[in-house]
Amino acid sequence: MVKLSEKEKAAHKAAFQAMSPAEKAEHIFTYHKWTILLILVALIVLGSIIHRQLTQKKPVLYLAVINISFGEDVQKSLTEDFVTGAGFDERRQEVYLYRDLYLSEDADTLNHEYAYASKVKLSGAISAGKLDLVLMNREAYDIFSRQGYLMELTSLPNELSPFLTKNEVILSDNSVDYLLGNAEEEQVVTETVPNSLTVSSLPLFRDAGFDGDLYLGVVSNSSRQEEAAAYLRYLFGL
Repeated sequence: MVKLSEKEKAAHKAAFQAMSPAEKAEHIFTYHKWTILLILVALIVLGSIIHRQLTQKKPVLYLAVINISFGEDVQKSLTEDFVTGAGFDERRQEVYLYRDLYLSEDADTLNHEYAYASKVKLSGAISAGKLDLVLMNREAYDIFSRQGYLMELTSLPNELSPFLTKNEVILSDNSVDYLLGNAEEEQVVTETVPNSLTVSSLPLFRDAGFDGDLYLGVVSNSSRQEEAAAYLRYLFGL
């Protein structure tokens, strides 16, 4: 880059000051357009980051709905109505909802990839500590329970006792060793524990016309147990 002398700088400055406003604008854009564009891009990116930080909602709970579909009214009751009813700030907080998930041990060819993708998504959410509650049908409940994903519900209000449901949890399973020939016989050790609430009879679900029973469980590694307990009280109107 050629360095201008003081005399040349003064001449350029005088020439610029003699230009009309339109000529000045054209001059600036011609010689500095890339700098201007970079500044604009940086401002847009910065503005987007600030806007996202200001408007992004923080989950108070993570809820997964498995093998169940419903409309906007039920979704609102499961998410927004709890946030406002529990006294959270609906502008900044939310119930994060995992929808359109499917689990099955007998998935056919068409649904196999869907079931596998749902399993991976749920496993990742549990590992990351981003799943607290699971609303599911019986098939999904059996799968979650056997895998030990659900918390044993031992300290519930007396009003919830009639809704408490038990299911099997696998304590040990040597089926892989058996299939590989490393064990003489297959042994699966299980126990039955109370780890879900049957919610089908609640007005929210009964009036929506669901087929079969629905179950609500708390994920065993949830770090938001107080919020989960508040959610149970909300659903059951306690």
